[in-house]
Amino acid sequence: MERRTSAVELLWDLVFVFAVTQVSTTMGRDLTWPSVGRSLLLLALVWWAWSAFVWAANAEDEDSRLLRVVLLVALVMMFLAGVALPSAFQGEAAVFVASYAAVRFLHLGIYVDVSRRGNASLSAIAGFAATVGLGMALLAIGAAVGGVGQVALWALAAAIDYAGPACLTRERLRGLQRVAVSHFAERYGLFIIIVLGESVVTIGTAATHREITASLLAAFAFALTITIALWWLYFDRTAAWAEQRLREADDPVLAAADAFSYLHLLLVTGVVLLAVGEKAAVADPAQSLPLAARLSLCGGVALYVIGYDAFKWRLGGRPSWLNGAAVAAMALLVVITEDLAAWAVCGLVSTTVVGLCAARTLGAARADHKYVAASG
Repeated sequence: MERRTSAVELLWDLVFVFAVTQVSTTMGRDLTWPSVGRSLLLLALVWWAWSAFVWAANAEDEDSRLLRVVLLVALVMMFLAGVALPSAFQGEAAVFVASYAAVRFLHLGIYVDVSRRGNASLSAIAGFAATVGLGMALLAIGAAVGGVGQVALWALAAAIDYAGPACLTRERLRGLQRVAVSHFAERYGLFIIIVLGESVVTIGTAATHREITASLLAAFAFALTITIALWWLYFDRTAAWAEQRLREADDPVLAAADAFSYLHLLLVTGVVLLAVGEKAAVADPAQSLPLAARLSLCGGVALYVIGYDAFKWRLGGRPSWLNGAAVAAMALLVVITEDLAAWAVCGLVSTTVVGLCAARTLGAARADHKYVAASG
């Protein structure tokens, strides 16, 4: 069963560009632990809504008019959720919950139609539909409670929602649906493009209407290089390799759920954190970066690399000492760059990530050469 991303799915993705931008903007305004935690909670909710529709659309007929209509309605609802997102903990919780819950229930509606067509298991859908309903109820109660209670209830709602597929037995989850591999891998790759693109927009916005100085140009160039290097790490070879490994997997549903739906959240979160750190660096490139901004910049790269390594490991790859060294380097840079200008911090981070990409690319090229030589 082969298919590719449809035009309406690409349109649907646009509202998530907006939602992810809202998350990073909200986080960047207040880099305290409570604020960052709330922003990451909202990001987790946004990610799960997008991922849920990928699964449902993957099982639906490619030319389904119902899928098109539901995606367009859900697009409007998700846009409203994105508008309310920055104030979701400050008075607009009800609007966010109502629109977000509508998106999640529309997703379940598609799955009911999919099961009626025989493309998915109704019993498996019913299993995690209960956790979706419970999660949405907790979101509504949290919106009414407000304050610390809202944060606690929303975190519990997200945990229950994420646990929904995991609460099914592995056998029931395995029988959820057939996976259209090309479509599935492409959709998740496109979301990585979305968040990387958001980081580019963030860098450009931070540099706009500022005096062009050598430090600004350096910070801008190094920040953009970091983003390009993270793109290279995922798309140079890994994206195609992951699609092939998913195609060959004994249990493609389980592999897809683990490697893409769950572990890709680490990559997405890493890029969002990176974007916040890059914005702080470009906004004031000649000054030293506060600890929170350094943690966001270096920690974002580290989390992305950790997610990348875990993603490959789940699909049968091996953990890489190069990736581990890059993560250790990011931790070291947080500590030793306290007195460096922001542009210099970006330079050290970009040098590390470019070095990682170069080492991995050269290593892969040597392996290919040895394989060709042995085959010949």
